[in-house]
Amino acid sequence: MLWKFTLALAIVVVSLALTEASEAGGLFMEMGTGLAGAGNAARAQDASTLFKNPAGMSHLEGNQFQGGIQMLYFQGRFSPEVAQFGGDGGGNPIGVAPGAGAYYVHRLGKDFKVGIGVLSNFGLALGYDDGWAGRYYVKRAALVGVTFAPVASYQVNEQISIGGGPNIMVAYLKTTVNINDLPPTGAGAGQMEVKDMTAGVGGQFGVLYEPTKSTRVGVTYFSPIKLNFSDTPGFSNLGAIGTTLQNNGLLNRNLDLGMTVPQHVLLSGYHELNNRWAIMGDFGWENWSRFGAVDVAITGGTLNPSLTTNIDYNDVYHVGFGSQYKLNPEWLLNSGFAYDSSMVSAANRQLALPTGASYKFGMGAYWLKSPKVKLGFSYEVSYLGDLAISENRGPLAGQVSGEFKDVMVHYFAVSFAWGSEGVSFGSSGSAS
Repeated sequence: MLWKFTLALAIVVVSLALTEASEAGGLFMEMGTGLAGAGNAARAQDASTLFKNPAGMSHLEGNQFQGGIQMLYFQGRFSPEVAQFGGDGGGNPIGVAPGAGAYYVHRLGKDFKVGIGVLSNFGLALGYDDGWAGRYYVKRAALVGVTFAPVASYQVNEQISIGGGPNIMVAYLKTTVNINDLPPTGAGAGQMEVKDMTAGVGGQFGVLYEPTKSTRVGVTYFSPIKLNFSDTPGFSNLGAIGTTLQNNGLLNRNLDLGMTVPQHVLLSGYHELNNRWAIMGDFGWENWSRFGAVDVAITGGTLNPSLTTNIDYNDVYHVGFGSQYKLNPEWLLNSGFAYDSSMVSAANRQLALPTGASYKFGMGAYWLKSPKVKLGFSYEVSYLGDLAISENRGPLAGQVSGEFKDVMVHYFAVSFAWGSEGVSFGSSGSAS
């Protein structure tokens, strides 16, 4: 039936080409520190801990603010080997993408603190040139989530702190795909566009354990967030297929998409070897297999078909290691490495999701400009290697095979931190 064709087009929306821009191989973006995310749930070194592990706010002195901006650059182009309806590599699908975050922690008492964070930590956007070989799979797509995190922390005793709060996400979705004519001609003048903005609410909870003044262990859990998008797709320049859809009452139907931002958990450790060196590491898990189960429905007619897609995504695992070296009282040097497993296997890799396992390397520095002001600078790179893809989604989309060669994602970040009672390189005042 033709509604199945429309649902097939809707699945394109789910498989956004959001290549690895994350701390754990999915779509979560970590504001760069040069540590490749190592020790995020245990370091508690600045106001951004309110999102990494809200329990860490208990270890900050006075009131603190941190803000940062990050520029991401995607390096990778598709080289088609088979393109049934012709086309080229489509150019660089992402290019440069910005990110930002701001965090404020306020002391309400000796053991009680509250904080609010606003950050863009989920999603990315892409766009291919008009002549790209995969234009019937995806043309342009954006899925961006902005998180508002009002949290609180309480220091239970000298060793244990807890924290948590809601995780409110406002998300924007927009995708455009070319539509081939009936019978398939490869002309590709038709287009379908879907866009909507929605919001969802989840939660986060963290625990920080400090057995000694030089050692911390932290764990943070983020619950899933359900996002429900709904729009009447906009069609343009349709040929014979437009007449067929119109005659069957499918051009003005509403398209509902329900997707889940996955739950994830992060376990981190941090230890100061001496007054100059500190080491840290973490292990994380993200439930990306749930992200592939998307509810799709067409409403507004006599028949309102629906289904739950089963895009074969994998859960993602993350390991990371980092170190910090206190060069002098004003400078702290960061370095880190992380490995993130792939959210999709090589056999199931899609043109709309050119991603794989990644190896991230980072370096950065903090400069204590004054007792109350700290500046940060960092560079990180994720290497994903060669990403071979072969898809054939039927006669309208055609077969497309090829490879993204030597894919890398570069991150450049700067940050600013301020503390009412001063800022330092860590809660213990030494090499952290």
